[in-house]
Amino acid sequence: QNMVMSFRVSDLQMLLGFVGRSKSGLKHELVTRALQLVQFDCSPEVFKKIKELYETRYNKKGSEVAPAPHRAEALPLHSSYDRGSAVPRTLPTTNIDYPALYGKYLNGLGRLPPKVAKPEVRLVKLPFYTTLDELLKPTELVPQNNEKLQESPCIFALTPRQVELIRNSRELQPGVKSVQVVLRICYTDTSSPQEDQYPPNIAVKVNHSYCSVPGYYPSNKPGVEPKRPCRPINLTHLMYLSAATNRITVTWGNYGKSYSVGLYLVRQMTSAELLQRLKTIGIKHPELCKALVKEKLRLDPDSEIATTGVRVSLICPLVKMRLSVPCRAETCAHLQCFDAVFYLQMNEKKPTWMCPVCDKPAPYDQLIIDGLLSKILTECEDADEIEYLVDGSWCPIRAEKERSCSPQCPILVLGESPWREFTEFQNGLGSSDVNGLLATPNGTGENGKAPADVVDLTLDSSSSEEDEEEDEEEDDDDEGPQPKRRCSYEKGLVSAC
Repeated sequence: QNMVMSFRVSDLQMLLGFVGRSKSGLKHELVTRALQLVQFDCSPEVFKKIKELYETRYNKKGSEVAPAPHRAEALPLHSSYDRGSAVPRTLPTTNIDYPALYGKYLNGLGRLPPKVAKPEVRLVKLPFYTTLDELLKPTELVPQNNEKLQESPCIFALTPRQVELIRNSRELQPGVKSVQVVLRICYTDTSSPQEDQYPPNIAVKVNHSYCSVPGYYPSNKPGVEPKRPCRPINLTHLMYLSAATNRITVTWGNYGKSYSVGLYLVRQMTSAELLQRLKTIGIKHPELCKALVKEKLRLDPDSEIATTGVRVSLICPLVKMRLSVPCRAETCAHLQCFDAVFYLQMNEKKPTWMCPVCDKPAPYDQLIIDGLLSKILTECEDADEIEYLVDGSWCPIRAEKERSCSPQCPILVLGESPWREFTEFQNGLGSSDVNGLLATPNGTGENGKAPADVVDLTLDSSSSEEDEEEDEEEDDDDEGPQPKRRCSYEKGLVSAC
């Protein structure tokens, strides 16, 4: 306790940061927290850290100011401490009046010299996590030696209110509470809010058990290393839900980059809850959406082609289904929407927050529900696409198959042989009728073409009989191929031209 009383502000902040306590405030507030830590939770690790800070400070100071033996007797370790007072009964014999100095800070009369605030590491807000308490501000992982594998411990205890919040929270699924203690890791960069980023060879041990860390996603592209989904690590199921002290040890690879860790008490949200919140505060009025359409279709004097309309599909590009809750990001330059239900469900499983239309960032806090397109979806149920016009109005675009519904009729091609009409008639017959017809001698000629028979309608019956007799005589004398006969079906089938 005497060692703690002799610490400077930087020493107190290092001690409190080591055990996961708040490092902000005036010196008397830091001293009070450190003394409470020594009184109620002085574990061997904490005592070792206090001794290390004490020796580091006074060994360095003794070598510069006074001989080491003289400084070694400055702060004896056997002084007693009154628990009812924040001031020790016996103080070291030094030239500093510690009671007067510490009393001034307790009474608020004295103030530390103004100190320039150092920028702190900030983490981005996660839509699926609502922060309830900050248990440990982002603290840098400092390597203790030159080894590649480092360990950084953290000790803290939950308050009764925090324990009650966890116990009374509902379960998202068996064994997973909605109120959780999560560990977040990011790069040590104070220029902007940082996204979660794991160091190499990360392992997290809570009390006596190792906590599971999300694995790597396999990569489908050749030559591309698989990526690990960096998200908060839930520690709740391994913690003591009581006033007992919890110890967390982060093992990490020291390969040149600096990382910071933070502990938070959060409430995990579901995609259904985020959708309901979006419907409550994220709907854009139809008139504002109509004004945006007019702005998009406004005549550009530098453009040679005037835009008279723009088409918007009513099908979600994510799942190829009709939109139910059309939304897009306010930063998107297009009017095309995607379905908020499926978009939130996909980001709940694998958070990317990228617009499926333009492939640009579309975070949750920038999403809007298109009120005009929502109204159109209720009024236009028989079309999958619409077109916005210059005046802000719209019209449905029907499918091509709905435009032409006239029955099919036979087409007559002029200038061709009547035999084509005969062959088309054959298509209506059965297969046996067609085969029988084609098997007749006069069915087809050479190369599958019909014979060009000419019927002379001016001949009388006597001349036709004479011709038949002559043909019979020639058949008896000549053994060559018999002349082709007229098809018996021809008279009733071929129309006169």
